[in-house]
Amino acid sequence: MIRALIIDDEPLARRGVRVCLRRAADVVIIGEADSSEAGLKMIGALQPDVIFLDVQMPGMDGFEMLSRIDDSDPPLIIFLTAHDTYALKAFGVHAVDYVMKPIDDGRFDDALHAVRQRLLDRNARRKLALAQGDAAATNRLARHSWPTRFEVKSGARTSWIGVDDIDWIKASGDYVTLHAGARTQMIHESMDGIERRLDPSRFARIHRSTIVALSRVQGFSLLPTRDALITLSNGLELRVSRRFRHRISLDGIRAL
Repeated sequence: MIRALIIDDEPLARRGVRVCLRRAADVVIIGEADSSEAGLKMIGALQPDVIFLDVQMPGMDGFEMLSRIDDSDPPLIIFLTAHDTYALKAFGVHAVDYVMKPIDDGRFDDALHAVRQRLLDRNARRKLALAQGDAAATNRLARHSWPTRFEVKSGARTSWIGVDDIDWIKASGDYVTLHAGARTQMIHESMDGIERRLDPSRFARIHRSTIVALSRVQGFSLLPTRDALITLSNGLELRVSRRFRHRISLDGIRAL
């Protein structure tokens, strides 16, 4: 069972989350708090898997509360707020998702699906560490060497493009196009293949045909369709499909 904690100063908002969670047979609500201070105490005592957290609360807001959690394996966070101006900041602190009030059932279910996927991934990593020898496995994973450049062939000519220079990547049939500033290069590779070769703390797939460098993300907004838009530092807007939306909250996005 997924252990959920609700932290919101508004009783009606907490009730709304409870109603939504009634549809989730694999989630149990282990507690509710009406302030960040009370929430911090409950987190330490109850060890929830996921927290449904209001952004704006009297005294300490949700972001400040998160900064005070001292845990090597912190709970997952779904932010709840009536304001859409906090979306990128929420992902900057590695929230799983960001749900607007009043809560839309479909958006809530999408966020909960992302929580389930994140917990499955976390459990898989734990099992891998146990199977391969805890600290030793962790060290081997940390030492994984990601490519620093990709080879580009054009006829008999070979050149390279640095991974640090890549802004985003687009699927182009049997090829992918690497966009690096004003430069574009095509390489013979599938999206699944190029994704496996990129550090997931620096790059995220946001659509079946699009990968972005997280350091280039400067804006984020939700759409009525439950997709989203991100804005890159060069002003380009790219669509984030709801299937992949949880991935951009993993790591690397900077808070505004």
